[in-house]
Amino acid sequence: MAKAISHCPLVPTPSQPSAWCGGGCKGASWRNFFGVWQEGGAPFSSARVPLSSARRKGPHSASSYHTGALGLVLGHPFDTVKVRLQTQTTYRGIIDCMVKTYRHESLLGFFKGMSFPIASIAVVNSILFGVYSNTLLALTATSHQERRAQPPSYRHVFIAGCTGGFVQVYCLAPFDLIKVRLQNQTESRARPGSPPPRYRGPVHCAASICQEEGPRGLFRGAWALTLRDTPTLGIYFVTYEWLCRQSAPDGQNPSSATVLVAGGFAGITSWAVATPLDVIKSRMQMAGPKHRVYRGVLDCMARSARQEGLGVFFRGLTINSARAFPVNAVTFLSYEHLLRWWG
Repeated sequence: MAKAISHCPLVPTPSQPSAWCGGGCKGASWRNFFGVWQEGGAPFSSARVPLSSARRKGPHSASSYHTGALGLVLGHPFDTVKVRLQTQTTYRGIIDCMVKTYRHESLLGFFKGMSFPIASIAVVNSILFGVYSNTLLALTATSHQERRAQPPSYRHVFIAGCTGGFVQVYCLAPFDLIKVRLQNQTESRARPGSPPPRYRGPVHCAASICQEEGPRGLFRGAWALTLRDTPTLGIYFVTYEWLCRQSAPDGQNPSSATVLVAGGFAGITSWAVATPLDVIKSRMQMAGPKHRVYRGVLDCMARSARQEGLGVFFRGLTINSARAFPVNAVTFLSYEHLLRWWG
């Protein structure tokens, strides 16, 4: 049983009823590096949500999953359109893709490939925030009380965010690959006589990839995903921290409105940077035995630019930006409401 962390900001005390956990749990064990903390022997997981109002370990764990899942459900239809625009050339734009998807596949077509991301979101977010907070702790070596008066530098925040992004990729990569493959299936199950889809579901998709491409096939595009997420999440956390610090008085926690706006704009900023490599990542994930195979990230970039022009690297940028703010805003806002509802 792990030693109780009595001074962790996630565990409220009379002197600090609520706080932001930026890795200031000085007594935290590196055995809990991946975000599974313990207080009194009861585990709970961290997630990509504000920790300022965490009052109980039970509601925190449940709300982490529910808020992440809610944001994912709301954003998945936009993600499906984005993936199809990036990997297919049959659509003239966002509206054309949405209309054709709805006419041919009904509303269900927008939610293809969503089950695995929902199942994995708690684990992926726990890894991301666990690594982020512990890396920040290792870089600053300051207690939470000291950090409130002297916040970590943006350089440390960026390094911690990049580290979290790098580590979480290897958990995220197989789930993301399966999601992209299922999203690109345009066959309609609802219409009788239509050809059956290649993959019957996420489990069948994973089994088929392992059989046809080997276990390494599940990590196709992982290098592009690493190049996308490592700097992007560093930028995400820096933008978020900067906006919160600009809006909140020194030594005080940001308000819910500040968290809402900061999270939304941090999402927009990070996706604006990530979109070119997101295009490459999606195309490499679709490159299997029955599709053209790229020799690597640079080869995919060169072929795409030569055949479709430089504009290809910005496909999905508009819908990524439009999706980023509301998804992050709903995630942060619903988290606060869930905590308040649980009391």
